Amino acid sequence: MNTTAKLAAYGAALALLVGVGYAAGSAVGPRSVAAAGSGASGAAPSPAADIVVAAAPDLPGGLASSRDGYTLTPTDPRLTPATPTEFAFRISGPDGRPVTAFDVEHDKRMHLIVVRRDTAAYQHVHPEMGADGTWRVALTLPAAGSYRAFADFTPTGADATTLGVDLVAAGAFEPVTHAASRTALVDGYTVELTGELVPGQDSPVTLTVSKDGTPVTDLQPYLGAYGHLVALREGDLAYLHVHPDGTPGDGRTAAGPQISFLAAVPSAGTYRLFLDFRHGDVVRTAEFTVPTGAAVADVEPPAGHSDGH
Repeated sequence: MNTTAKLAAYGAALALLVGVGYAAGSAVGPRSVAAAGSGASGAAPSPAADIVVAAAPDLPGGLASSRDGYTLTPTDPRLTPATPTEFAFRISGPDGRPVTAFDVEHDKRMHLIVVRRDTAAYQHVHPEMGADGTWRVALTLPAAGSYRAFADFTPTGADATTLGVDLVAAGAFEPVTHAASRTALVDGYTVELTGELVPGQDSPVTLTVSKDGTPVTDLQPYLGAYGHLVALREGDLAYLHVHPDGTPGDGRTAAGPQISFLAAVPSAGTYRLFLDFRHGDVVRTAEFTVPTGAAVADVEPPAGHSDGH
């Protein structure tokens, strides 16, 4: 091979490596507002920096603002802390046009989860869509910081999808950390979590609700169940679908004190769990911090058992 041919081959190989590296970096997910250099200055994040055009199919939801042809685009990612602000966004489809047809899932066509990146200040709201496909909802971010918004929806004729985008509330703030906890106290209610999160399998978890020491047996339906549970992986805030076991009125699911779910966590780590439950016509949120148990592949075989027959 002559020198010119060798250089041409080397250049082609280098271009291929760069392309693979870029794709792998994009699949990791979007950067946070703080990482993009906004910090306390309040500079708006670049929308392009938060869009992942091609994401690996096995990635959890919420790590990308664009996936499977659908893209979440906020009108303005900047909000004023401690001030009610209208938050507006669109979901565009594979043709680039705003999507206006959505299926009802858990009693709503759109679920919007907003949480600060240290998993404080959790909110679960339900925007309303205009005729042009723009969703709007009033948001009050309680303090400054970098936030993540998750749009959880099912376009008519397509699969359920969760997209995420960073928001910023300008100002200085101190991130908080969360110790492992399986008991939550909220407005006089005590909620206990039992069950282990095991990576690689559906993990049954049960939430037991009591008030002033008395089990609550008259929970009210909320979003088609006696509770709605969201799980976020600490670090990257991967959004995980958690499915309730049973529905109100099915003849077998009691209205408390226990609420059962199946949680599928993809990896080892610590997860923040948020349970919304309704009682006395008020929706309350109980928060938990749960590290995973042993992964399926890491479970030790019983004594005396070998890989042989």
